[in-house]
Amino acid sequence: MDFFPSRTLAIYMAKMFVIRTLAVLALLVLVLQALDLLGESGKILAHPGNGEAELWTYVSLRAPQLIARFLPFSVLLGTIITLATLNQNSEVISMKAGGLSAHQILAPLIVASMGVAVLSFVFNVTLVAPATARLSQWEKVEFGPIPAESNVRTNVWVKDGNNLINARLVTGRADNVRLQDVRIFNRSANELNSLLQGEEARFTGKGWLLTGVTQFDVATGTEEKRPELLIGDSIRPDQFTLSNVSADSLSIFALHGAIEELQRAGRPTMSLEAGWWHKISGPMSSILMPLLGAVAAFGLARSGQLFIRAVIGMALGFAYFVADNFALAMGNIGAYPALLAAWAPFLLFFLIGETVLIRTEE
Repeated sequence: MDFFPSRTLAIYMAKMFVIRTLAVLALLVLVLQALDLLGESGKILAHPGNGEAELWTYVSLRAPQLIARFLPFSVLLGTIITLATLNQNSEVISMKAGGLSAHQILAPLIVASMGVAVLSFVFNVTLVAPATARLSQWEKVEFGPIPAESNVRTNVWVKDGNNLINARLVTGRADNVRLQDVRIFNRSANELNSLLQGEEARFTGKGWLLTGVTQFDVATGTEEKRPELLIGDSIRPDQFTLSNVSADSLSIFALHGAIEELQRAGRPTMSLEAGWWHKISGPMSSILMPLLGAVAAFGLARSGQLFIRAVIGMALGFAYFVADNFALAMGNIGAYPALLAAWAPFLLFFLIGETVLIRTEE
């Protein structure tokens, strides 16, 4: 049960693993960021006034997403490269000849991957969620200027009886919600009766005070303008603030608060609960990668099976990501319970990895 019989060996292997993981991650992010920027630069520069500064802003918002998404892939490839190198140089044979078991050989990599998982969780909370939220808002306004206020939501639609309400921008929380560029479509059956437009709407407690009002009646073809109008006494502020809650755009703590607000409002939260659990299980997937890629460490390099073993390790790792995305999709549509959707792939592939390691090496 002594998983670290040699401190020097443990540091040597952990250092190799971390350096190769970071190198793979840097290469992946650099290439993917360049390709993504080539695809989006035309849209960014198409907005009047945008230039090189906006391109760098896009890179600063997109790069955290790429790092978070491909960090587990990098850990998998870093594991396989590290173990294949050790195997090729007969270092694994030397370790086993010295009395180390397969689990003792993998222990330094697993401990290092735990550190990577913790850093990944902190990185997701502090950088990825805010960057995702801001990039989503920026894309919805076609890379134009975004208001500096927090809790900004764009292009929100709310239904109230026969009225369909659209707000281009929604800012604030609770009773301090403010709507900008508001349009209200009054319908009966499949016909449009009237269109009401306003510059801004504020919640007064008894309704919404709409300013800069223009009302167009479809039947008569007449247009009427008013300085202000009180509307929507049955529309609650949370219908605007909770209508487009995205798990990716919120940190784990903000998402927990949004789920509680939705539950109090009687709204379904299953997909968000699955996303909340996945914010924990996602970073922890890095811990699985040394176990799934361990098959590349063992076997005789001279037998010609090293490449095949590396391919098997990559196949196990990528199979985990496929199963994880599938389970999360099932959780989002309510087919799987949230806890099962987030943790079932992790536990399943942990058992698979342990079974392969014990049956072949222990």
